[in-house]
Amino acid sequence: MELTTITGLKGEVTVPGDKSISHRCIMFGAIAKGMTEIHHFLRGADCLATIDCFRRLGIQIEEKQDSILVYGNGLHGLSAPTDILHVGNSGTTTRLIAGILAGQKFDSKLSGDDSLNSRPMKRIIEPLTQMGAHISSILRNDCAPLYITKGNLHGIDYHSPVASAQVKSCLLLAGLYADGETSVTEPSLSRNHTELMLKEFGANIHTVHRLTGPEATATISPCSELYGQKITVPGDISSAAYFIAAGLIVPDSEILVKNIGINSTRAGLLKVCEDMGGDITLMNERTEGGEKIADILVRTSQLHGITIEGDIIPTLIDEIPIIAVMAACADGTTIIRNAEELKFKESDRIETITDNLRAMGCTVFPTEDGMFIKGGEPLHGATIHTLLDHRIAMAFSIAALVADGNTKILDSHCIDVSYPTFYDSFEQLL
Repeated sequence: MELTTITGLKGEVTVPGDKSISHRCIMFGAIAKGMTEIHHFLRGADCLATIDCFRRLGIQIEEKQDSILVYGNGLHGLSAPTDILHVGNSGTTTRLIAGILAGQKFDSKLSGDDSLNSRPMKRIIEPLTQMGAHISSILRNDCAPLYITKGNLHGIDYHSPVASAQVKSCLLLAGLYADGETSVTEPSLSRNHTELMLKEFGANIHTVHRLTGPEATATISPCSELYGQKITVPGDISSAAYFIAAGLIVPDSEILVKNIGINSTRAGLLKVCEDMGGDITLMNERTEGGEKIADILVRTSQLHGITIEGDIIPTLIDEIPIIAVMAACADGTTIIRNAEELKFKESDRIETITDNLRAMGCTVFPTEDGMFIKGGEPLHGATIHTLLDHRIAMAFSIAALVADGNTKILDSHCIDVSYPTFYDSFEQLL
C-alpha cells in the first residue's frame, strides 16, 4: 500500500465490532446452553480462527450476512477435536481457549503461525498448573504449540505479576470448571469484558477494587450452566483510534466515529488525546449489554507532548503505536513508560515503532519499558516495515497522511487480522 499527504478528512465512519468482545461472544456462546445471536461481529482473521476452533470442538456456528449464530451445547458439551486446533495469529484465542480446554475431559493441542508460536505462554501455563490442569509446551520453550490433557481443576487465589486481560480471562474461564472459587488479583485493572459478559451469561462473578491502591480482584464461582444471549458488539476503540488520530493531526479535519465501546478499562486513549490537547467530544452516550458506548467527534487540534505511564497503560496498550504517531506530530516530548508488554505483541512494538518513526525523520529513543518521542519535527515518506503487525500497519498509514512525500506500507494485508476494510473506510472521509 502506498499513501501520501492529504488534508480535510470529513464525515462519519463506523468501525468493525470490538475484537476482544467478538472473541468472547463465540467462546461463551459455545459453552452456554441454547443459541447465542451476535450482531456487528468482527469478521477478521483472529476472530474467524476462534470460530474455526469451536467448530472443531463440535459447536455448530452459522455465519449469516448480518449475524453469527452459535448453537451452544452447554458447559460440558464440547467434543474432543480430531486434529490440532489452529489459532492463527490470535493470542486471545490461544490464552482464553486454554482456560476452557483445561476443564475438559479430553485432550487437545493448540498451535498457531510462527509469530504466535513465539509469544510467551508461561504466564498461563504456571497458574493453570497450580489449578490442577495438565498443560505443557510441546517444544519445551514455554510457547505454543500447547498440549492440554484432562485434569481435575481446583480454585486458587492467583496474584498476577502483570495486568493482563488474557491471563485473567484464561483463569476465570478455567474457574467455571473448578471445585471452588477462583480469584485473580492484578496490579491494576485490565480490560474487563470477560467479567461483564460472563455475568450476562449467568456466571457468579464479581470484582473488588482495593481501597488503598490500584489492585483489583476478580472472583468466579464454579458454574452449573451458562445461557445463550443476544449481543450487539460495540465498535472497537482500538480500530476507532486510527480515525481519532487522523481527525486530530490531519489539517482541516472533522470526523464522527460512531457506536464505539468506551469501557473505562479500554478507553485510556481518550484521556491521552484530551491531555495532549485534542478536541474530542463524546455524543449519544449509552449502555448496552453492560458495555458503555458513544459516538466520538474529533477535530484537528494542536497537540502537545505528555508523559504516559502507570495504571493507564493497560487501558491503551494496543493503541500505543498510534499514540506514538500522534506524539511525533505534537509539540514537545512525549514519554511512554511501564509498557514492557509491547515486547510480547505481534512484533516487539517498542522496536518496531521506534525503527519506523526514525525512518520517517522523527527523533525517538527506545527504553526497556517504552520510549521518548521528540515531536514537532517534519515527517517524510518512508518504507514502513510492519513485520506483519496489523497495528503497526494501520498506525503508520495515518503517519503517512501527514508526511511529506510518499510512504510505502509493506505487507499491509496484515490488517486483515482486525480490520479488513480499513483502507476502504478512509474513502468515506476524502
